[in-house]
Amino acid sequence: MNRFLAAALAGFLAIGTASADPMAGGRANVVVQPEPPSLMMGLFQNAPTQMVGGNIYEGLLRYDNDLNPMPSLAKSWTVSEDGRTYTFNLEDGVKWHDGAPFSAADVVFSADVFLRQSHPRFRAVLTHVESITAPDDHTVVFQLKAPFGPFLNSFEVGSMPIVPKHIYEGTDFATNPANNTPIGTGPFKFAEWVKGSYIRLEKNPDYWDEGKPYLDEIYWHVIPDAAARAVAYETGTVDILPGGAVENFDVPRLTALDNTCVTQKGWEFFSPQSWVWINNRQGPTANKEFRQAILYALDREFIKDVLWNGLGNVSNGPFAATTKFNDTDLSPYPFDPDKAKELVKASGYNGETLRLVPMPYGETWMRLAEVIKQNLADVGVKVDIVATDVAGWNQRLGDWDFDLSTTFLYQYGDPALGVARNYVSTNIAKGSPWNNVEGYSNPEVDALFEKGAATINPEERAALYKEVQAKLSEDVPVAWLLDLGFPTIARCNIKDLVTTGIGLNDGFKNAYIER
Repeated sequence: MNRFLAAALAGFLAIGTASADPMAGGRANVVVQPEPPSLMMGLFQNAPTQMVGGNIYEGLLRYDNDLNPMPSLAKSWTVSEDGRTYTFNLEDGVKWHDGAPFSAADVVFSADVFLRQSHPRFRAVLTHVESITAPDDHTVVFQLKAPFGPFLNSFEVGSMPIVPKHIYEGTDFATNPANNTPIGTGPFKFAEWVKGSYIRLEKNPDYWDEGKPYLDEIYWHVIPDAAARAVAYETGTVDILPGGAVENFDVPRLTALDNTCVTQKGWEFFSPQSWVWINNRQGPTANKEFRQAILYALDREFIKDVLWNGLGNVSNGPFAATTKFNDTDLSPYPFDPDKAKELVKASGYNGETLRLVPMPYGETWMRLAEVIKQNLADVGVKVDIVATDVAGWNQRLGDWDFDLSTTFLYQYGDPALGVARNYVSTNIAKGSPWNNVEGYSNPEVDALFEKGAATINPEERAALYKEVQAKLSEDVPVAWLLDLGFPTIARCNIKDLVTTGIGLNDGFKNAYIER
């Protein structure tokens, strides 16, 4: 890691450090990069959507930096001795942003109807649920078919956003006009969105958590050019740079500025991992040897050191290092162009040109596409880069209209929540870039993931997931790149900004400006 960045990270104190008396008022000026395609979290899982929308919507629970559950819309909860019944007691006096009362019926509708239809990750969790009921307006009961170890980690706002039943029931969720003016229960209300310029959220004066939020408003600035985002921080136009908001090569210079603090906290829940999507369905990429060749061909140390400025680590396989049950004995594929050439030849590759659709999240990702193209050219594989915007990228991935693409996905601390969804055949569904997009199907892997989710004993789960990782490493359904490191950069007088395991995605509830 760059020594200046290391010193800045080591010296971090202020983000998340509170004084005795939080101060009310003021505006938070934040970069959002890229501009989200929507703020409707139940329909879109893009990182920018979660970052902005997580301050509009809420989940039943929040999680601290050690991933321990904390109250949110649920003020308390109990779990039965057999691990099958989860009972949540809801906060009193909660209102939707349009003034309608919030109740347990909204939770049941959100989980059992809306998200079951529209949210691929939570849909996978619901396969373990037998019923969701509301005995009264302030109680929700989830009855599981069998014990599911990580179930209590399923309720953060990105995993299970609660949406208003009175707005969405009986409508086409995808075309509901409320998608453009989102209505949640959170500390901030949607105010306006000037496309290409900014998104403004304003304080919710009727927020159920008395005295919060402290800020009057949040301006999310849309600044497409990476250099301009860095300049915006240097000149004071913005005061907060979320992880990934600026190019990695700018991080050391920005963190050396006066009144600047930085932290890598706030990503514990996500364990973000990047990889190359590989379409397993047809053409050269349907061949396992060819997919192995891709992984041997990629110079991932170069990608980490040069493109990511030393942040993060090379992935050793499908589980990020911070995800439970990562097999530390699993050796990552080495950078071996000669081995890659052998496998390309053995696969029967005939010189077809592969279409690489880069993730349109900034210059670093475009540079990554160029490196991938060059690495593959060096072992005799032809690649064309097909650039697109965020909406176009979502469309191409959801329609499986690609050979290769790049992404990073969250693993949510447990393989049953954030890893299995990318590899089990039951989660192959057109229309979303957040499920088993590559089309990988292996009945043995499906069965192992199912057993791992249904097992409570940690040692038994570890053994099952060790076997999963070995099989996936052999099949290479995707080409794993890095366990990503994301620094949040902010003025030191902005306090309590990163206080949970999802950082800025629900951070503005407690944040305030010390003056």
